[in-house]
Amino acid sequence: MFLWIAEQLDFAGILNLFRYITFRAGAATATALFLGLLIGPKFIGWLRIRQGKGQPIREDGPQSHLAKRGTPTMGGLMILTSVSVAMLLWMDFSNPYLWACLFITVGFGLIGFLDDYDKVTKRHHKGVSGKVRLLAEFVVAGIGCAIIVQGTGTDLYIPFFQGPVVDLGWLYIPFAAVVVVGAGNAVNLTDGLDGLATMPVIIASLAFLVITYLVGNAIYAEYLGIPFVLGAGDLTVLCSAIVGAGLAFLWFNAPPAAVFMGDTGSLALGGALGAIAVATQHEIVLAIIGGLFVLEALSVIIQVFFYKRTGKRVFKMAPIHHHFEQMGWSEPTVVIRFWIISFVLALAGLSTLKLR
Repeated sequence: MFLWIAEQLDFAGILNLFRYITFRAGAATATALFLGLLIGPKFIGWLRIRQGKGQPIREDGPQSHLAKRGTPTMGGLMILTSVSVAMLLWMDFSNPYLWACLFITVGFGLIGFLDDYDKVTKRHHKGVSGKVRLLAEFVVAGIGCAIIVQGTGTDLYIPFFQGPVVDLGWLYIPFAAVVVVGAGNAVNLTDGLDGLATMPVIIASLAFLVITYLVGNAIYAEYLGIPFVLGAGDLTVLCSAIVGAGLAFLWFNAPPAAVFMGDTGSLALGGALGAIAVATQHEIVLAIIGGLFVLEALSVIIQVFFYKRTGKRVFKMAPIHHHFEQMGWSEPTVVIRFWIISFVLALAGLSTLKLR
């Protein structure tokens, strides 16, 4: 909105600042952070009243988690609100990539909200059917990716190789949809401990903040040998808004958590990262930067596969963060060590930008 107003006034005087992505990105971070901290207490109080028993706690999980019973969930609504408001204030309304990524983010958030709502209001706490949820996710991701592809094309880029490796053609849209849906569900699986998913999402967003800025700049893109996507630089504003909203949420989600983000937040944030990766044509790099999320998802897949085939478990409990809890690690130890791993993986992902 502010960029549009500045354009109508010909960027007169101080309004010239609104031309710069870096200024709007910083403003988006500050807006999302301030708004999240402002609405947090009242929002959490409202959730506590509305939900009563809060998010269901697994009886077969670590016994320490039983103390969390009654903690409200769907805190992801705080994140979505902060990100959406910040974007509407600071985004470029003419940028299709921003609208496509916002569509996926909000769409995934709505799917997660319906799942959370069913869990906290219904007697059996089953949530939305897994098949129905996946179908809805693929529909949303497919539409969003189809919009993105109109500008980026269908070339696939792989780290350590300069230039496109292969043109996937029409297969690119289902491939991109798999990336987005996979990212959403991987973050969702990671969200099992206080602050465990929030900080890695912030770290990944910071990494993609750098990537979006470089990909959207023709000079930097040519120098680094990475794809240049006209308009992708404005995705820096979205990454910044996610960082601000994530920090605000972490204030309330830090151990002991006053609120859980629930599927509402985890699906939305994971979907957003997947959409940004597709828009910048860094889908494979996402698997490196978000390696922690990949590890969490793989631990569940491996556990289920081997249990069905052999009746035995590879891990004491899946996702893998529960495995370490069952080994005797305290929750803060698991969370902080996983944060460190996430940070190292983000640096590894960024290093691929020069290794082309």
